[in-house]
Amino acid sequence: MEAAYRHCEALVRATDKDRFLATLFAPADKRGALFALYAFDCEIARVRDRAREPMPGEIRLQWWRDVIAGERAGEAAANPVAAALTDTIRRSELPVAPLLDLIEAHAFDLYDDPLPTLVALEAYSRKTEAAVLGLAARIVVGNNNGAFGLATDHAGIAIAFAHVLGSFAHHASRRQIYVPLELLERHGVRLEDVYVGHASAQLHAALAALRNEARRHFAAFERALSQMPSAAMPAFLPAALIPGYLAIMERPGYDPLRSAVEVPQWRRQWTLWRAARRYSRARGG
Repeated sequence: MEAAYRHCEALVRATDKDRFLATLFAPADKRGALFALYAFDCEIARVRDRAREPMPGEIRLQWWRDVIAGERAGEAAANPVAAALTDTIRRSELPVAPLLDLIEAHAFDLYDDPLPTLVALEAYSRKTEAAVLGLAARIVVGNNNGAFGLATDHAGIAIAFAHVLGSFAHHASRRQIYVPLELLERHGVRLEDVYVGHASAQLHAALAALRNEARRHFAAFERALSQMPSAAMPAFLPAALIPGYLAIMERPGYDPLRSAVEVPQWRRQWTLWRAARRYSRARGG
């Protein structure tokens, strides 16, 4: 089992450096479980890119549903991420419903249907990023009986919105749009312009509106920090990187269809270190 956890750590380090760096602030005996959770999330989030077509993706997602339901034990034991995840579910007493909901939410990724409304994007965010945050908090603190619900909700939505904005070019390249249609239509954005690589003033305005929504949720998350014990800090630490990513998207000359949204690792480490101290002081105990 140790090898399975090491595999998860390597996978998260390679595919989700933000969570990898944040996990280093967690107690040593909690890191393996966090890496297992995050590796599972990486596997599910990458199904669209790896499967290419909906049907192979649906088959892969169903395999994970079966694993979480306790089926395919032999196959799960041979898969390091599945083996570490099922062990983590048992050891950390994680509820399986959020994991199944996460899989169901990511089934949307397999198709090119746009998200119609901001409410729909928030619902998607709650079942993906917010769900992972809630499970991570349970790993580091134990069964909190939903005490972190408000912080989890706002932080998860803020992280998801920042990811949607930062990945806009990648999604548009495969004609998949997560920015809500109602927001694009309100600002007069033509999808065909987006698909041919034209970043219009209207598109910039629509994305700015979504950034404002991300900031609103991030501010609400930070207001909820006073209600959380300091032990929960490692689970929520990735949220501290959101303002840095949003700031890059507001630099002069930023092109959402061409510009990279990257923060140097040293700056991310510095931001996480400062946030770890601040989040830990938010509430003692």
